[in-house]
Amino acid sequence: MHEAPADAATLLDWGVAAVALPGEAESGDLHLVRSVGGGVLVAVVDGLGHGAEAATAARLAIAALARHAHESPPSLFERTHQALKGTRGVVMSLAFFKRTDPSLTWLGVGNVEGLLVHAVDAARAARARKSLVTRGGIVGSELPRLQAEVLRLTAGDTLIFATDGIREGFVDGLPAGATPQQQAEHILARHGKGTDDALVLVARYRGQSRTGR
Repeated sequence: MHEAPADAATLLDWGVAAVALPGEAESGDLHLVRSVGGGVLVAVVDGLGHGAEAATAARLAIAALARHAHESPPSLFERTHQALKGTRGVVMSLAFFKRTDPSLTWLGVGNVEGLLVHAVDAARAARARKSLVTRGGIVGSELPRLQAEVLRLTAGDTLIFATDGIREGFVDGLPAGATPQQQAEHILARHGKGTDDALVLVARYRGQSRTGR
């Protein structure tokens, strides 16, 4: 179980499940959950390829995101892009949950898939999901024009980020009533390809924090 920082946990319940490609000592798929004054930043990065060089690029990306977590999503991509010059680079998706407004801002470059599943229709998730539209490119070498999207939230809405080590359709058949950690483990166990590093992060929105009311 991966525990969120206490102040992040007032806004989100979250869990993560990850595995390295068999035979590799470390994974190039990493995540960050970081609380800042205005809300909580959630990010997943995937270093290109696998092995030590992919893991190095992913660690540098996470470090850059952590240093600048208070900045806007487009600025975070710019910061990370500069930090990764000369590396393999990464693809990544991130979301920022605001404390005082029921919304998230998300943005992605490359093929880290993002889905928002609305709690109001969780039993019919196919009708109640929103997909992150990512831009083609590589953070560190080929950064495209960036435009973040803002989505409104209600308590119980669930964000899922998954790297390309997870097969498509992973949201189908998620166990109802499961915790975010249980859902992340379910997705990895049933939809992991086994031919690449893989990571799934599930974050459920609790609602506006008390300090923001």
